[in-house]
Amino acid sequence: MIRQLLLLTTLMIVPAVAPADTVLHNVNGYTSSADGLIRFSTLVVGDDGRIVAVGGDDVVAQYADAPRVDGRGRTVLPGLVDAHAHLSGQGYLAVSLDLAGTPSLADATAAIAEYARTHPTARFITGRGWNQVLWDGKDFPTAADIDRVVADRPVWLRRIDGHAGWANSKMLEIAGIDRDTPDPVGGKILRDADGNATGVIIDTAMDIVDATIPPPTKDEIREAYETAVESLVALGLTGMHDAGISIAEAEVLIAMADDDALDMRVYAMLSDAGENLDAMGKPLIDYGRGRLDIRAVKLYADGALGSRGAALLAPYSDDEENRGLAFLTQAQLTSKVAKSNRMGFQVGIHAIGDLGNRQALDAFAEVQGNEPSPLRNRVEHAQVLALEDIPRFAELGVIASMQPIHATSDMNMAEDRVGPKRIAGAYAWRKLLDSGAVIASGSDFPVELPNPFYGLYAAVTRQDRAGNPPGGWYPDEALTRAEALHSFTLAAAYAAHAEDRLGSIEPGKWADFIVIDRDYFAVPAEQIDDIRVLETWVGGERVFHAED
Repeated sequence: MIRQLLLLTTLMIVPAVAPADTVLHNVNGYTSSADGLIRFSTLVVGDDGRIVAVGGDDVVAQYADAPRVDGRGRTVLPGLVDAHAHLSGQGYLAVSLDLAGTPSLADATAAIAEYARTHPTARFITGRGWNQVLWDGKDFPTAADIDRVVADRPVWLRRIDGHAGWANSKMLEIAGIDRDTPDPVGGKILRDADGNATGVIIDTAMDIVDATIPPPTKDEIREAYETAVESLVALGLTGMHDAGISIAEAEVLIAMADDDALDMRVYAMLSDAGENLDAMGKPLIDYGRGRLDIRAVKLYADGALGSRGAALLAPYSDDEENRGLAFLTQAQLTSKVAKSNRMGFQVGIHAIGDLGNRQALDAFAEVQGNEPSPLRNRVEHAQVLALEDIPRFAELGVIASMQPIHATSDMNMAEDRVGPKRIAGAYAWRKLLDSGAVIASGSDFPVELPNPFYGLYAAVTRQDRAGNPPGGWYPDEALTRAEALHSFTLAAAYAAHAEDRLGSIEPGKWADFIVIDRDYFAVPAEQIDDIRVLETWVGGERVFHAED
C-alpha cells in the first residue's frame, strides 16, 4: 500500500491515502534495463507497492482518472543497492570509536584518549577506522602508543579494512597473547625484534582477541540495524547485501521483517559454512514483503592489501619476504563451497590478492564442473587479478562483487604493494566488463563511507573526492555513467537473484526509487559525488524525505 504520500513541497501535496494507482509525471527518469538505459517521464505506482506502468505522456493519458503527482522535472532513479557491506558494523559506529580519516598517529591516540574520557563506564573500548598508510612513515602502531593514553582498560581497534586490529597491553593480557602465542593459519601477530607482540594482529589471529569480548545482545544488534538503516535510506540506498552475518543476526533480521520494521531490503550472507549455515539449514527467500533474503554464504580466501594480508602469487613488491595470508587450503575452500552450494546457498568468497582470487575461481570451477551455476556464485572484491584469470569470471558465470571507491582509497598504496605489472589486473572494471562478466558494485561500509554517489563518482572518474589524480587513476578502467548505475541497480539485483522484482523501474517490479536534486547523467562528472537525495521510496512507501 502506498503510504505517506505527502511529497516535498518542491513537488506537490497529494492525499495521504492513495487510490489504486498513482501517477507521478513530469519527472526526468532513468532506469537500467535488460535492453540498456531507458528514459521516462511518467511512473505509475499501484497500491500494492509495485510499478504498474512507465513511459511518457501516453501513460498519463491512459491513467487520466488516476490522481497525479507533478514531479516538476526532478530526476528519478531506481533505488540504489550496495552489493557488499556490513549493516551491523555501520550501526555500531554510532556507539564505538570511529578513527576513520585520522591523519596521524597523534590524532588517533588523542581520539582514543577523548573517547575513554567521555565513556568512563565502558569495560572495553572498541572501534575501527585507523589507517597507518595515511600517517607519516606509514608504520603500524603499537600497544605502547595506546598505553600512553589508556592503560587501565582494554582497547581493541580494527583497521579501516577490518583485517587488522590494534590492541593495548591490557587487551593483549586479557587475550593471553604473548611471545609464545603461535600465529594461526591465515593470521599473524606482529612482533618486535625480541619476539614480543607489538599490538597489531592480522586476519584470523584477531579471533583470539574477539573471543574475549562479550558479543552484543540481540537488543543491541537490533538497535545497530535500526540506526544503520535510518542513515542508509537517507543516502538513496533501498537495499544492501550484508556480507557476513551470524545466526543471532539472522534471527534479529527475521524478527524485524516479521515486525514490518525493515525500511530497506537486506540480502544476507551467513558467515562461513559451519555452525551458522547448519543452524539456518535452508535459504530464506523473498521474505517479509520482499525485504529479506538469507540465501548466501560468505567465505574468506585471504586478507587485505593495506595490511599485506592479501594472498599473492608472488611476493609483495614492497615486502619481498611476504606473500600474504591464504586462509584455507584449496581443498578446504572447495569443500566449503561444495557444502554451501549443495544446501542451495550462493557463495561469495572474499578474495583480494591474485592468489586468493585464483583459489576462489578454482573452487568454483571444481564445484560447478567448469560450467556456470544457477546459484550465481560470487567473488567479493576481486581486487587484484592475474590477467589470465579475468576471462574465467564470465566463463564460470561468477559475479565480480566490487567496490569502486576502494580503487580511489587504495591508489596511495596499491601499486607499492603489487608493482607496475600486476597493477594492470587490479581494480580492473573495464577488463572484466569487456570480458562479459557481471559487476555488482558496493562500498564495503563501514570500511568506506556508505554514500553510493561516492561509489558512482569513483567508478566514472577514477579520482578521489578532491579530484586527484587529474584525469583519473588508470582511467582506461573507468565505467560509463550508465554502466556505473547498472552496477548499483540491476546488476546488484541480479547478484541477489532478484532481477525479476528489483533493480529497475519497470512494470511488475517493486516501486523502489529515489528522487535526487540534480541530473546524474547531465551534471559535470566532478559533481556526481555532490548529488543529494530528496526522497527514497521502497515498495511504494516513502521511507525518507529531506527537510525543506
